[in-house]
Amino acid sequence: MDNDIKQFSHIYGELFEWVDQIPSFDTAIQQAVIDESLLDWSNICPDIFGSMFQSGMDPLKRRESGVHYTSEKNILKVIEPLFMDDLRQEFHWLKSRKDTRRSTELRKFQRRLGQLKFFDPACGCGNFLIIAYRELRLLEIEVLKELYPESEGHRQMKMIASDLSVINVDQFYGIEISEFPARISETALWMMDHIMNNHLSMEFGHTYTRIPLEAAPHIVHEDALEIDWSKVLPPEECSYILGNPPFGGAKLQSEFQRSQVHRITGFKQNGGTLDYVTAWFFKAGKYIQNSQGRIGFVATNSITHGEQVGQFWPMIFERYHLEIAFAHRTFIWSSDAKGKAHVHVVILGLDHQTYSPANKRLFSYPEPHGEPLESQHGRISPYLFDASGMKNPHLAVHESSNPINGLKKLIIGSKPIDGGNYIFNETERNQFLKLEPDAKTFMRPYVGAQEFIRGEKRWILALHDAPPNVLAQLPHVRKRIAAVRTHREKSKSQPTQMIAKTPTIYHINTIPDTPFLVIPETSSERRDYIPVGWLDPPAIPSNSLKVLTNATLIDFALLTSAMHMAWVRTVAGRLGSSFRYSIGVVYNTFPLPLGDPDMSSLVPLAQAILDARATHENATFAELYDSTLMPPNLSKAHEQLDLAVDKLYQSQGFDSEQARVEYLFHLYEKMLTSPLISEKKKRQ
Repeated sequence: MDNDIKQFSHIYGELFEWVDQIPSFDTAIQQAVIDESLLDWSNICPDIFGSMFQSGMDPLKRRESGVHYTSEKNILKVIEPLFMDDLRQEFHWLKSRKDTRRSTELRKFQRRLGQLKFFDPACGCGNFLIIAYRELRLLEIEVLKELYPESEGHRQMKMIASDLSVINVDQFYGIEISEFPARISETALWMMDHIMNNHLSMEFGHTYTRIPLEAAPHIVHEDALEIDWSKVLPPEECSYILGNPPFGGAKLQSEFQRSQVHRITGFKQNGGTLDYVTAWFFKAGKYIQNSQGRIGFVATNSITHGEQVGQFWPMIFERYHLEIAFAHRTFIWSSDAKGKAHVHVVILGLDHQTYSPANKRLFSYPEPHGEPLESQHGRISPYLFDASGMKNPHLAVHESSNPINGLKKLIIGSKPIDGGNYIFNETERNQFLKLEPDAKTFMRPYVGAQEFIRGEKRWILALHDAPPNVLAQLPHVRKRIAAVRTHREKSKSQPTQMIAKTPTIYHINTIPDTPFLVIPETSSERRDYIPVGWLDPPAIPSNSLKVLTNATLIDFALLTSAMHMAWVRTVAGRLGSSFRYSIGVVYNTFPLPLGDPDMSSLVPLAQAILDARATHENATFAELYDSTLMPPNLSKAHEQLDLAVDKLYQSQGFDSEQARVEYLFHLYEKMLTSPLISEKKKRQ
């Protein structure tokens, strides 16, 4: 390098280890570069790169990859309980010391900050690492201000400015499957380092730079589920694993992703029921099992509800001896990117059981977009409630093929697998009947969760008992039958191909001939109660309704009670934030009161709810059961029923939903050990 140039500070290091050919600039491009160089970048945070990258991605590809870049606010929800809150608390304790070792201990604390190592195995553009680095540097500056107090407007320096900071970007490690965001994360960390160096310079009045750039972040361009993490960072050196792994739901995974989950978790999936993110938890658990590293991951909320709890958590607790140290209950995960996805997530912090703190932190969200409320507990259940008083705080509800509680058998509604050929909305029905008036006999109301709750209308051709000689006179109906046969024959599913031979029969035929009770499979979390009620023939329930034939008012009372809703809110799966009611996990396992008490007192209270509904005959269930719109007479009827059902379980009732949940899990635990259930399991 020419001696005239060498006198200037220059940037070097790994950022420039490869040689790129600089493109030819015309005058316009040259001026644009000059203009950008004059822009004040001091208030721009490097984590903007992640948002820019997501905004530039094709939405479909973004969904397939499970990519969701993150707002700073939500990143802090992970890193603060994972490590920053503890580090700040320790600093404030050291700061308050009055003894002669105060400065020595503060320096030891600063040196320890420089020895921590952070690992994001799904780092994307590095937003988690960038914000973590910034927060550590800001804390270090506070330490330095205590070590070098201000006197007469100047800080007393006892060492040269270039030695002030001991935290550097080479403490940060990441794995990223795509090369472009991997390179972005490296560059953004260097940019954050430069910003924090400027901040340090402003605090101390000395220019502080790290040029040349000798330290570099360790970002590996690989598939995190295929690479050995210990080759990126030895587990005994890792302090914290953090990040936002891909969110691919069980049913949205590719075959390759499903095979990865199966291989890593060892869970024998039938079609794949574990979310993609679970593979990261398993790899992280195995990675830290012989170290004191901590885990803080964002995850799909479905791993804390429904059937996945019983599949996923027992292996995590038993195989790797992990404990939930902190958790954020379901909230909406926001992104700073254009066209951002709204995903319902939880945050889970895991420690080895040996090192887990005595007080576990639980953050709840009364409002989906609101601020969290924190509570502390001795143990946290995998369903994210206080499990301090439970005999087995790790207890998970497992799917059961039959009721283990003595309730009648609940079934699903009709599922035609017809390629849409038998189902009509109001307009389509009218148009079809103009062509084929005699088909009206076979056109019946088809009621799913949407129709039941919102009062919408659909219709279905019910040809299961249609005489052949009648069908022969209905050419447009016959076209529909032929189309259904073809649709089923083309299916990749062998059972679907088999039922192509009987195209007038649905795949699942639930066609009650007497009034029947229904439970919508999906219902909004904004409702205090899932709307449960009766339908009458000739209505045919769809497979989005659960059906109880020969139901009584006592059945209705139990299923519409606050006790049952407490069970639903805890163990049911989620579709977004809405409840997804399942037969095997929710209904078949719902604990009934001990001692087989007389429930006849519930009959008039259940009827009072039906009577209250009837006074609002023009209102839909969506309107009646909106928590802000529920009429006072209906609300009062539910309250009276809730009190009566509560007392069947416990004479003094319950003062909160939490108390109901804890009691129900106590009953569930007893149910699992009852001789009747044990005998059923043997037979199965």
